[in-house]
Amino acid sequence: MGTVVDDAASVEFHAFFERHYAELSRLAHLLTGEADAADDLAADALLALWHRWDRVRAADHPAAYARGVVANLARTRIRSAVRERRRISLFWSQREEKTENPDIAGVVDVQEALRRLPFRKRACVVLRHAFDLSEKDTALALGVSVGTVKSQTSKGMAELQKILGSQGVPQKVHATMARGGETGGTDR
Repeated sequence: MGTVVDDAASVEFHAFFERHYAELSRLAHLLTGEADAADDLAADALLALWHRWDRVRAADHPAAYARGVVANLARTRIRSAVRERRRISLFWSQREEKTENPDIAGVVDVQEALRRLPFRKRACVVLRHAFDLSEKDTALALGVSVGTVKSQTSKGMAELQKILGSQGVPQKVHATMARGGETGGTDR
């Protein structure tokens, strides 16, 4: 049987969950590029927050803390996927059955361009442009300095401009991410 304190914490966490789950799922989707994994990453992050709820709710910015947890889980997922791709590539190269890389898309869209950015640049661009976070809030969510956010966002946007070859990259990125990362004409 729960105590009054436990019940209050449970109610408070439930309200936090309802307020932030969709946002955290969207962040996970934009960071990983995987719509199917986004809900799982958001749920895993919220489960981790629940286990540390006393600390989280005492924090100055619980939502920023939650974004940081999602970013760390996304980074871990991406690193695992990269390691798996390397193992598969090594396997096939050892068998000398190397073929054209089927992962290279004929048309590069914003999501593909974002996936090509290193994680920190991608995270800064997504948090600044998709979530309209300030540089300070982005720095807080990622556990880096404001200067790092400024430089990584600037470099990330410059790389996106090179990849996409367009002068309207900031508007394209913002518009694409505002729709939850969906791009017109693709079904992902």
